[in-house]
Amino acid sequence: MSTLTAPLPANASWGDLLKGKNGWLALALTGGVALHAVNVHIVTTVLPSVVQDIGGLDWYAWNTTLFVVASIIGAALSVRLLSSLGPRGACLAALGMFALGSALCASAGSMGWLLVGRSVQGLGGGTLAALSYALIRVVFEPALWLRAVALVSGMWGIATLCGPAAGGLFAEAGHWRWAFWSLLPISLLQALVVMVQLRPAPGAATRSEQKPDVPFVQVGLLAGSVLLIAAGSLSPLLWWQGLGVAGGLALGTAAIAVDRKAAVRLLPSGATALGSPLGSVYAIVALLLVGMTTEIYVPYFLQILHGYTPLAAGYLTAAMAAGWSAGSLLSSGRSGAAAARLLRAGPLLTTLSLLALALVVPASADLGPGMRMLLCGLPLAGAGAGVGIGWPHLLNRVLNLAPAGEGGMASAAITTIQLYGMAVGAAVAGLVANAAGLSDPGGQAGARSAAVWLFVSFALAPALATLLARRITRSRGSHT
Repeated sequence: MSTLTAPLPANASWGDLLKGKNGWLALALTGGVALHAVNVHIVTTVLPSVVQDIGGLDWYAWNTTLFVVASIIGAALSVRLLSSLGPRGACLAALGMFALGSALCASAGSMGWLLVGRSVQGLGGGTLAALSYALIRVVFEPALWLRAVALVSGMWGIATLCGPAAGGLFAEAGHWRWAFWSLLPISLLQALVVMVQLRPAPGAATRSEQKPDVPFVQVGLLAGSVLLIAAGSLSPLLWWQGLGVAGGLALGTAAIAVDRKAAVRLLPSGATALGSPLGSVYAIVALLLVGMTTEIYVPYFLQILHGYTPLAAGYLTAAMAAGWSAGSLLSSGRSGAAAARLLRAGPLLTTLSLLALALVVPASADLGPGMRMLLCGLPLAGAGAGVGIGWPHLLNRVLNLAPAGEGGMASAAITTIQLYGMAVGAAVAGLVANAAGLSDPGGQAGARSAAVWLFVSFALAPALATLLARRITRSRGSHT
């Protein structure tokens, strides 16, 4: 389905990707990711206001947990959906599901109803994200893959401008529901772009006669893994919380064991072995996303401990995503030894930034507003930049290391692994925050304790990613 009429250089430029027909195709692929990312920042920004209105502080992290669990299911179904409906039909179906979930969230009168809406949103959003990565291989030549991956990641930069603004303005006006309603016309506009730009070529078959099977057992085990960890966080008993984590990790391990022997696999060959290059890359992706899920509590900490308005807290939190986008876009032109250095430095920067947040978020409330913003904003941006500077090179390695005939599976697995890391991170974040006193004793004392424990414990994930990154760049050289 490539639309290029002349061969591209091995290191294609941004102009090659963004001009002419390629530019419109890039918009069709990345618009869905931008919509998904804007939604994430909207919810992060308005959730403190939602809790004040309809209650449910104990279920705060479940808004992310259920959203991401549903996204894992959507990502797993994306390959079958793509085969059945073609690129255009699959993207339109995902957009319709996302819009339905947004409407449910907007009409929620209780936390339970909101969680249902977030689950439906996640199903559509996860499918959109997986399709964006999978279609890179379909619509672009290999020379454009690295730029296209960076552009997909860069859509989170768009979200830093639109998401906190939409969420913060609606929340401050006392109309948080309209933050969700605003997603519907955006979904419609994206659907129109998809309908025009992803039309099948004349004479091309829209549907495949051979539909790929869906690894329901593995997906069910991964979903159960996350939900069991999250369920443990609802108990005040430490032993019950530990049991939830142990049981959840056991189900995750079982999913890997089943996938290795299954006829219908969720992950490509070698993806479940840490000793393999592909397995190490996937593990780094998951660990980095675990560390980034601390973001879901940042607006709450900033509002409770520092007195920020929802709009200001949303924009300061968005520094994480801005750092990720900037790092990803700036590093995408690097290759060889330079790319290897970025892969090693990125996780270390994220680790140090999270540790810095453990110091400044609870302790800088008495400083002036400018100094507080600087001390909190810099490590937030650093945490995201640490992920971003290595992200294009990690994902490009996945595309290049994919076993023959398993390129589509490897592409979809990027989103699956990313979402599983986010889901486990959100579930454990809820457990750590609640155990550290977020709701009991609550208030400033509880938020201060939760912030310290959350950032320190979650710094362990990118620290492990640092070790893996050093190993793969030392033993394998550069694939980018």
